[in-house]
Amino acid sequence: MNVSSSTSPPTPVGLLGYGGLLPFIGLVLVIPFSDEHGEFLGRALVAYGAVILSFVGALHWGFAMTLHDMSPEQRRARFIWSVLPALIAWPSTLLPVPLGCVLLIAGFAAHYWQDRHLVRTLPLPDWYLPLRIQLTSVASVCLLIGAIAVAIR
Repeated sequence: MNVSSSTSPPTPVGLLGYGGLLPFIGLVLVIPFSDEHGEFLGRALVAYGAVILSFVGALHWGFAMTLHDMSPEQRRARFIWSVLPALIAWPSTLLPVPLGCVLLIAGFAAHYWQDRHLVRTLPLPDWYLPLRIQLTSVASVCLLIGAIAVAIR
């Protein structure tokens, strides 16, 4: 049972979530046209992606702390998972930009898979998973375009 019947997130959540895509979109629009600063902007894209992947991992820490319908095993699994995105994100910042982008895409995909599993077993708002797939998709497409743009330079 979900705690909200609306598939639209509350306005502040939507604004913050979609607003968080602006650096992804802005960087990926500039990278292909910046001969002089393309590598730096690619690194900025990876750094921002790493921060966001770490942030979405922390959502599961919050769920583990606050949702009362979890078994001890589910709670432990959420706590463990919540730190893994940061452990995926950190090495992405140390790799060449295209490989860092690919690692982040894999991290975002793995996190979405975890989110899908979570909403099947726990009461989360109906808007959570649709928002997560939209944000994950745009971020991942931007990272892919950024990886390609930097790789073909």
